[in-house]
Amino acid sequence: MTTLALAFVALLTPPAPNYSVIQKIAIGGEGGWDYLTMDSKARRLYISRGTHVMVLDVDRGQLVGDIPDTPGVHGVAVASKAGKGYSSNGRDDTVTVFDLTTLKALKRVKVGNRPDAIFYDPASDRVFTFNAGSTDTTAIDVKTDTVAGSVKLDGKPEFPQVDAHGNLFVNIEDKSEIQKLDTKALKVTGSWPLAPAEEPSGLALDVRRQVLFSTCSNKLLAISDAKAGKLLGTAPIGEGPDAAAFDPGEGLAFSSNGRDGTLTVVGRLPRGGYGVLQTVTTQVSARTMALDPKTHRIYLIAAQFQTNPDSNNRRRQMVPNSATILVVAPGR
Repeated sequence: MTTLALAFVALLTPPAPNYSVIQKIAIGGEGGWDYLTMDSKARRLYISRGTHVMVLDVDRGQLVGDIPDTPGVHGVAVASKAGKGYSSNGRDDTVTVFDLTTLKALKRVKVGNRPDAIFYDPASDRVFTFNAGSTDTTAIDVKTDTVAGSVKLDGKPEFPQVDAHGNLFVNIEDKSEIQKLDTKALKVTGSWPLAPAEEPSGLALDVRRQVLFSTCSNKLLAISDAKAGKLLGTAPIGEGPDAAAFDPGEGLAFSSNGRDGTLTVVGRLPRGGYGVLQTVTTQVSARTMALDPKTHRIYLIAAQFQTNPDSNNRRRQMVPNSATILVVAPGR
């Protein structure tokens, strides 16, 4: 651990929370996966599966629908007031607009090259795609479902977050930095490095304290002051992280680590700073997640993989129909 991290993580820690896997929901289905999106109001979890999006009723633990024809889908954004959802289709550089009630496609919108993460900003009433191929972000006006503009970024964007004031923050993976954008003016307003943390992917925001949490590939959680635009410090996490979450009710941040099958729980320490409060065993491959602020439950997706890699494919092949949603909850 770096000197910065050692100074940042205090020796005195509060009582550890008691998170554990309380349920496993078999969803099967074809395709890999990427981001999960929780619509807490509608009680639905959107699960991107490569060419389609599965929709899970989290209260019943049952699949209630499927959105087809989303080639290379990475994620879903929900605009609840408009009654519309948006999927980022990485293989054909489009966004599918769909009805949140019927799940029927309404429109296809052309965006930048290889859209990956996608996020709704209430302040501007726009949906933003983060395009890995063209290293930019495309803004879609929710009222008209037309492109409002685009913003060139410093490098390959990963996951974003927004505050309530028209500011958007996005991890730039290949530059190991965060960029800040004005969602109404569509311009970059700042950036800062995350070193010693490298290759940030997942991003979460404590809106009240204006603190950002970036999961990074070198097993560090980079913790930033969003207002000041600077790194506060780091905390250790597991291997292979790809998502971050923050629960405002519990005041805790989370990192889902797929390579070692863990969920790192990080919180504020009595003497200041942040530290690891618990490491929860999940399942190898559970690298992405979504948090339900209503129940404080965390949903992760994982699957079983063949023991021996295919000689023609460096990646191990997924066991058919083995995809499972893991439900993690705090002990009460």
